[in-house]
This record gives sequence, structure tokens and C-alpha cells, in this order.
Amino acid sequence: MRLRDGKNTIKLIEAIKHNLNRGIRLLNVISDEQYSNTSVEPYHSSIGGHMRHILDMFDCVFCGIDQGAINLTARKRNQQAEEKTAYGLAYFEEIIERLNKLDLASLNREIKVTDDLGLGPVTVNYTVVGILIQAHSHAIHHFASIGYIIAQLGIDLPDADFGYNPSTPKKMSLN
Repeated sequence: MRLRDGKNTIKLIEAIKHNLNRGIRLLNVISDEQYSNTSVEPYHSSIGGHMRHILDMFDCVFCGIDQGAINLTARKRNQQAEEKTAYGLAYFEEIIERLNKLDLASLNREIKVTDDLGLGPVTVNYTVVGILIQAHSHAIHHFASIGYIIAQLGIDLPDADFGYNPSTPKKMSLN
């Protein structure tokens, strides 16, 4: 995937930041207890576990861009960012700051991306923009999982589009 103009580049970065800000809004209204709660079946994962995982993927991207090689299995897994909203918020701010500092002219540059798809590590060629789009879609997917958890915990969604992929058709109102 290649970006062809500056408008699309800015649109991409703004879309990612808009989505990440949804996570920030959620963290600003929940307690550490809600953030780290693992009582919801069937997976017993926490809001914080999903948030940390989302941000770890972006962190892997930023840690590997300059070297031209991103390893998505080299996640930091910071336990504090998974258990304390203040650390989660700081991690969100760090990722957004790194997005703001991206060299937009280099987004079409080809890089190597390594991940473990279940049968061992695989390395493939991407562009920087391609891996950013994947990280963005990955975040939306995990926000949907978080949406299920917060519904079970009786917490309101930060906004009506939290966890919805923009390409998903909206249901028509029956009124």
C-alpha cells in the first residue's frame, strides 16, 4: 500500500490519533479496578490488557522504523500500563507523540516486518503506511473486545463508534 498525496497522509495519521483518543477518553472515566478487572468470561482478559497490547503493537512499529525492521513479537508488555490507568494514559500519550513526530515523507518506504502467526516467526515486506494501517485496524478490533468487557462491567462506551470499523455498515433505526 502506498500513499499518493499529502492529504491522505495527514488523514491517515489523524484517523489513528482520533481512534487512540477514544481509548484515552475511556481511561479518563474508569478506575484502576475496572481497568485491571479480569472477571469477564470467557477469556478473563482486562481492559488494561487489551489497551497495553494495542499500544505495544504501535511501540514495536516505532522502535523498528529507523532500522527498517519491525518485530511485532518484541512487545514490552509493561505490567503497570496494563493495571494502572495513569500508566495506560501515559503510554497513549507517548504513542500519539511518536505519531506526531513521524517523518511523513518516509511512509511509503519499504520495511521488513516479523510476526509469529502461530507456526513460528515470519518476515515479510511492508511499507510503513501499511503497518500503521494494520496497527490501526488491530486497535479497532481490540476496542471491540474491550466494548464487550465494559458492557459486562456496566461501563458506558466512550462514544457510539468505539470498537466499530468505519467500513462496517450502520444498522438503520426501526423508528
